[in-house]
Formats: sequence, structure tokens, C-alpha cells
Amino acid sequence: MNLVGLEGVSHEYPNRVVLDNLTIGIHAGDRIGVVGRNGDGKSTLMSVIGGSLTPDSGRVTMRGGIQVGMLTQDDHFREDETVGNVVVGEGPEHEWASSPAIRDVLSGLLGDVDVASRIGDLSGGQRRRVGLARLLVGEWDVLLLDEPTNHLDVSGVNWLAEHLIRRWPTGTGALVVVTHDRWFLDAISTDTWEVHDGIVDKFEGGYAAYILQRVERQRQSASSEERRQNLLRKELAWLRRGAPARTTKPKFRIDAATALIADVPPPRDRVELSKLATQRLGKDVVDLLDAGFAFGDNVILEDVEWRIAPGERTGILGRNGAGKSTLLGLIDESLHPTSGRVKTGKTVKLRRLDQRLEGLEQYMNDRVSAVIAGFKTTYNAGGIELTPGQLLERLGFSSAHIQTPVKDLSGGQKRRLQILLILLDEPNVLLLDEPTNDLDTDMLAALEDVLDSWPGTLIVVSHDRYLLERVTDQQYAVIGKHLRHLPGGVDEYLRLDARPVTPMSAAPAKTAPKSTDLSGAERHALDKEFKSLDRQIQNLKASIDKFHVQLATHDQSDYEGLAKISSELGTATTNLDALELRWLDVAEKLGR
Repeated sequence: MNLVGLEGVSHEYPNRVVLDNLTIGIHAGDRIGVVGRNGDGKSTLMSVIGGSLTPDSGRVTMRGGIQVGMLTQDDHFREDETVGNVVVGEGPEHEWASSPAIRDVLSGLLGDVDVASRIGDLSGGQRRRVGLARLLVGEWDVLLLDEPTNHLDVSGVNWLAEHLIRRWPTGTGALVVVTHDRWFLDAISTDTWEVHDGIVDKFEGGYAAYILQRVERQRQSASSEERRQNLLRKELAWLRRGAPARTTKPKFRIDAATALIADVPPPRDRVELSKLATQRLGKDVVDLLDAGFAFGDNVILEDVEWRIAPGERTGILGRNGAGKSTLLGLIDESLHPTSGRVKTGKTVKLRRLDQRLEGLEQYMNDRVSAVIAGFKTTYNAGGIELTPGQLLERLGFSSAHIQTPVKDLSGGQKRRLQILLILLDEPNVLLLDEPTNDLDTDMLAALEDVLDSWPGTLIVVSHDRYLLERVTDQQYAVIGKHLRHLPGGVDEYLRLDARPVTPMSAAPAKTAPKSTDLSGAERHALDKEFKSLDRQIQNLKASIDKFHVQLATHDQSDYEGLAKISSELGTATTNLDALELRWLDVAEKLGR
């Protein structure tokens, strides 16, 4: 039975239909991720579901007595209100402070914000987190979240995912989330809705499952464009090379989809890219030698020792305000170190993509075609010569967009044009500061495809865990004013960020437990457990497949029998999740 149902819903804006005779429902237990290109109607769909927008036709029904909470991309707080009043109301502090659920939300989202602060004194990101916290402390049957990960760092995104996973008992409550954070989609979604051309396509599973099914649907229909299909195959190849836990949730056969990528090479030819980078850069790139930076008495970074290598692809993690953008400023010499020094190689040609639209202001009244005409006529991507127009196409521009004035482009299109102009300048060192802003999931995949063939040194600051793991080969973190190497990647950062950390330099540090630290007996026991877990996971997958077949073929009027199968399926799925977590833990200890 639907908690919320849309029946024959249509809605349009001038010259554009965004919802066209849509019939769809949200059931108890649903955890739905919503994806689609910017402008295709994701936020409109959420507003219709939440009741803040009345569709032009059709009807929206809600089960009696349910409570629906919605996070929009705007807030309407009074400037003189305090954070505490906005989030928990005006009751005495001892009442809300005694609630573990409220304390968890406050510490997870507002650990850096004083509850006595005025809303008018907060940054835009802090206001956004206040709005999310206000929603999450409430009791809701259905939660609608429009871009909840905006302004959250990696730790905040991880906390939010865990909170939403445990918020309701299995089979109760409902969650609908619009987000471009693909790691987050995989973590929280059991179903994915793709909004496009006025309709909604349903997919089982999170982002990885969504990509698998898109590829399989394209294989079956054989009607999609070759360039788009190749890009999806490349994305699928990346996903399938990850941990098995990523692709266990889809409830469909993926053999055909997997066959599509049997001969697809890794996303990047690291040896060839490294060779090209060395040829273009020489041996010296940028060296930060005991470097630090301070504003007066406020020390932002100190004792940073980092020798950036030709062809290095590094992701930078850290909380908001930790000093990540300051680190990029030292690298590109827009900031001068207040201690130590920064040495830049003679052959370095460095460009930086910042969080503003710097570099586009002078072109706002020009058409896109006129802007790119002033740059090189060809661009080398992985040994292939591309025209600027072809590169625009790879970044999602249509022929119509090329004749559009820059000022009339959407935020995501301006962001992509900014990236294009930087690439056409052919730098050999590229700094990307939150490059995912304003980009939808398809455009993120297109950007990653372009970066795969870019033969230079790449430094990326981002809270997008999927992007970091996809385009970089190693990660560092700014923690406690120091730069620290993360041999264990993002997972190691989350562990370090959860407790006090002893400052260390950027030199690779020891991390525990490594496989080399294991005794022979410990390694033997873990190896035995690893193989056992692998067998158990495969057996459970087979059982889950059988349960789905039983649900599909069982007498649909036998509610008691269907309930029993569903219960067994739920138990098997829960057990599988637990086994996968243990599998990942053992694999990490064994260094696999």
C-alpha cells in the first residue's frame, strides 16, 4: 500500500514539460535515490510529492495520518533566531539534551556550531546543515531530501548515511533522496529513480545497480548512441572492479552486462600517463618544504612536507575549514607560505578550478562558440586529437548550447565550460577545488572520462568520495593543521577523523593493522575466514535469488505465503550485509 501516490501527474514550465502523466508510488520500507540531468525535473518531482507544488493535472494521495518531512534547497529562517530555537524549539535545554537521538543529530551535523549562535551569523553551509538537523530531529513517516549532502564533508556524509540506514526498522518509513553523491546513493538506496523526458524509470538497487541495469537495457535494445554506451561501459568496468559488496544488492541477472566489459581495459593506462606526464613536466613539479601558513596568530597549516611527482593523482580530504583550499593556494602560489618554502619546477604550467566561476566573467555576453574559438583548434586526449566542439560534446553540450550566450547557461553548464577552458589551455598540473558543484551524475561520469586521458599531475579537493576514489590513486588529509598520507584511503580518514590524531607529515605513515604485521598463525586464520566468508556470501546470494524467484512465481493472493518468503528474504539480506562488512574488514587486514 502506498504511503504517497502520484496518479496521472503532469506539470510543465514555459516551453518544457517536466512531468508527463506520471503514476508512481512510495511504499513503506522504500529507500529511493533520485537521479537525472540538471533541469530534468528532480526537484519538481520532490515538491509535488511533498505537497509544496500543485501539479497542473493528476492527483497526489497520502495515507491518512502519515507525517512527511522535506528538505528543500532553500531556508526561510529569521536572521535573529538562534540555532537551538530553530533545531529543537524554545523548550528548556534539559528536555532536548536528554534525548540521545537529538544529541546524535547535533554532534553529527553541528559539531562546529554553537546552539546559541544567531542564524544571521552563520555561513551558507552552516545554515544548510541547521535546516537538515531541524528536519532530522523530527518524527517522520516519509523523508524527502533534496541534495542533503551539499556542504557536508566526507565524515558528515558518512554520518548521514548511517543515520538514515538505522532511522527506521526494516520495512517501515520511507526515504526519497535527490543527490549527485554516488557513494551516498549506493550506501542508502534500495531503489533508484531516473527522471528524464517527463517520465521516471525505476531501477533496483543503488548507483552501482543503476549503472548495471542501464548497460543491460542498452544491450538489449541496441538503440543507444555508441559514445554514451561506451561511457557507461567504462563506468561499469570501474564499479565491477570494486569490492563485491558494491554489486550484491541488485535483484536481477547481470551476466550479460558483465560480458560487456570483459575486454574493457582499466579506466586509466597509468604507465602511459606517467610516461607522458614525465615528458611534459620533467622531474620537478611542486615541492612543499616544511611549509606553513597563518593569518596573524591563526595557524592554518604547519610543517607540510610534500614533494608532488609528475603524473601524481592525489585526492585531498578534510573537514570544512581545515585548510584544504589554503593548501591549494600554496601549491599554485596564490598564497605565500609564512613558514618554510614552496619550490615550483621550471616546466610547470599550472591551472586551478576553484569554487567560483573565475575566468568566465569576461565571457558572459559571448556565445560559447566565440569563447572556444579563441583557444586551440585541437586538444589531445589519450592520443586522440579532438576539436573543442568534440570536447564540448564529451562534457555534455549539445549543438544548440554552442550558440548560447554564456550568461544564459545553467550553473552546471557554466561549470563544464570553465573546466573546458582550463583543459584547452593545456596545463600539466591541474588543481580541482570541489569540481562536482552543479554537476549531475551523468556529467560527473563524463568529467571523469575526460580526466582519465589527461596526462598531467592532478590534485583534487572534494567531499565526493566516489569521485576521489575514481580519479585519484592516493589520498591525503588535512587534519589538525598537518597534512597526512592515507594508505588506507577514505576509510582510514573516517577512522582518524573520529578520534584525536597525532599530527604527522605528508610522508607515508605506518597504519595498523597491515598484512605485514600479522603473524603466520593470524594470517592463516584470517585467510581461512576470508575463504569461508566468500563461500557464505555466494551461497546467500544464490538463496536471495531463489527467494526473488519464489516471490515472482508464488500465488499473489496467498498473502501469508508471500509474507513468509519476504521475511526469509529480509533475514537473508540482513545476514548478507553483515557478512560483506566482515569480508571487507578481513580483506583489509590481509591487504587484499
